[in-house]
Amino acid sequence: MSELSSFLFDPFQLEFMQKGLLAALFLSLSGGLLGSLLILRRLALMGNALAHSLLPGVALAYLFFPDNPISLFFGALLAALLTSLSSALVTRLTRIKEDSAFAALFIVFFGTGVVLSSKVGTLVDLFHFLFGNILSVNSSDLWLTAGTSTVTLSIILLFYRNILLETFDPIFYRATGGKGSIIHFSILGLTALNLVAALQTMGIVLSLGLFILPAVTALLWTNRLSILLIIAVFTAMISSISGIIFSYHASLPSGASIVIALGFCFLLSALISPQHGMITRFLRTIREGKNIFHTPN
Repeated sequence: MSELSSFLFDPFQLEFMQKGLLAALFLSLSGGLLGSLLILRRLALMGNALAHSLLPGVALAYLFFPDNPISLFFGALLAALLTSLSSALVTRLTRIKEDSAFAALFIVFFGTGVVLSSKVGTLVDLFHFLFGNILSVNSSDLWLTAGTSTVTLSIILLFYRNILLETFDPIFYRATGGKGSIIHFSILGLTALNLVAALQTMGIVLSLGLFILPAVTALLWTNRLSILLIIAVFTAMISSISGIIFSYHASLPSGASIVIALGFCFLLSALISPQHGMITRFLRTIREGKNIFHTPN
């Protein structure tokens, strides 16, 4: 028993491990909530595009304000908001649909970011931008993730009914006077805000794992939005804790270990989910085939 306790709690005797865990838990909260909404609204790829479009904002922030860490946050946030607004403008004024507009702008913004990064030189570490380092979290990063998660949770709780109606029946919501565009851009705005907050901790690529994987895992277990959100957040938090513990003992990158833990939960759920799992579907197909075969004339 003492060995198990030592295995679980020894990593968190270190201050930087405690800060990394807290940052991961805050990101798990907001990522699980927003990821579920993105999946249900079929905006998962838009979240990916939005994440990669942050690079030019980061590069410009380093170029003009190299000694100001706050500039990183506002530069990335400005790039994300510019991507969202540009996508909306292209969608409204051309025949291009929103997902295609996001994909096109993501490529343009990311390419621009790479060019700017090459001009800035070694100040912008693309590897750190993509993958981050959750164990290098400082107090300001922790406050940023905590504030972002609090804002995200508060907005979703306050406007839960509006989000529910606009997600599942947008025509009815608009017919009753609801402003669907406000809900839509609010979700994208919160996604951008959380991606920027995750920039220093988990990087863009790995932070997307905290958005997408808990949501698709939860979707295999329930059809109710409230339960879906709870399962997604719980999955993200458990995976963050187990991933950090595993990374400590195996001397592996913590962010990647968290994503591996999330992937394990997803694959296990895809296999054994009682309603939507592959094993259940396979057995149901066999039973239905036998029933058809034995149906009397």
